[in-house]
Amino acid sequence: MIDSSARLSGRFRVMAAAIKLLSPWRFDRFARASIAVCAQLHRSAAVMGASVEEFNAAKEKLGALKKDPGNEVKLKVYALFKQATQGPCNTPKPSMLDFVNKAKWDAWKSLGSVSQEEARQQYVDLISSLVGTEAPAVAAQPTGSTKGFQTLLVSTEDNITTIRLNRPEKKNAITVEMYNELIEALDLAGKDSSVITVITGSGDYYCSGNDLNNFTKIPEGGVEKMAKDAGELLKRYVKVYIDFPKPLIGVINGPAVGVSVTLLGLFDVVYATEKATFHTPFSQLGQSPEGCSSYLFPKIMGAAKASEMLLFNKKLTAAQACEVGLVTEVFPESSFQSEVWTRLKAYAKLPKNSLALSKQLIRGVEKEKLHAVNDAEVERLVERWLSDECMQAIMSFFQAKSKL
Repeated sequence: MIDSSARLSGRFRVMAAAIKLLSPWRFDRFARASIAVCAQLHRSAAVMGASVEEFNAAKEKLGALKKDPGNEVKLKVYALFKQATQGPCNTPKPSMLDFVNKAKWDAWKSLGSVSQEEARQQYVDLISSLVGTEAPAVAAQPTGSTKGFQTLLVSTEDNITTIRLNRPEKKNAITVEMYNELIEALDLAGKDSSVITVITGSGDYYCSGNDLNNFTKIPEGGVEKMAKDAGELLKRYVKVYIDFPKPLIGVINGPAVGVSVTLLGLFDVVYATEKATFHTPFSQLGQSPEGCSSYLFPKIMGAAKASEMLLFNKKLTAAQACEVGLVTEVFPESSFQSEVWTRLKAYAKLPKNSLALSKQLIRGVEKEKLHAVNDAEVERLVERWLSDECMQAIMSFFQAKSKL
């Protein structure tokens, strides 16, 4: 997190449009319009069907969408609408040369014997997710809290509190202000009426690590005070994840670097788009791991794989991160948001206390150990930040980067 004197730098700064088959996205005017399906329907556990009123309200919301969600999602919406209103596909198969109607027929047919009630529920959930991802900042006033933040978008809707890192122009790099706001937002989310909490990013990045501007102003107490203050802030930040009482889900919408990666071991579920990457370049910068990763990564993926990441700076693709257990599931970029949010809305309908108490059983046994690991990691990092080796490594890193 810190460097020395006026040249202080932070830890790091890491650096397909589909052809439209179908025309204007106005499903409310033309229910049979061409709309697209994911080759795989990631279904959530069975849920009770939505009411007719909710279904009709979803149709109205669909007509108000401003952005084209893409052919795969449009076909999925079409198929669910047909299944919900007419039941399983019962029309003749179109000619192979009738590409649009053939795609629509295949999408509907793929739903098989899904009941009309279940299709109606999936339709409502999918439309709600599309509306939420299109306008996350105005997707209803937060019901759990009206607290405003400068670096985050925080909202509570459908029993889900969403914390969205909101510095897309800076690849969601974490400032001191964002650290403090995340601590506060998580504290509020842990106490509000929501069932689950989700953390994600705005724009193309999930998070690019620490913002270098954090470390360009040396306080009156000098570099030593800066290191101490940074260590205390990091310790508090990791602590709120260790103690978080509800299911915490990471929705990794793009590349993740540094502390945004090391903390993933403290999440309960991590969903990632196929374009996400995971990078922890600690030794490259003369530093050491944090976020309890020195303990959790070897436990999750084995010592050898953890060492590749934490010692030798290996960057993982989303598929590789899933293979080693850091990520729960990887989704196609084209359907990532719609599929994940459909699933999250189903999770949020589960009994709140049951989820919280079950998490306590899973996580509680190691909580004391995790706090001890956090303390030890921060203590080592403060030593590292003040070392000549760390300062030289950071200077070399940025000198090499400037030559690219």
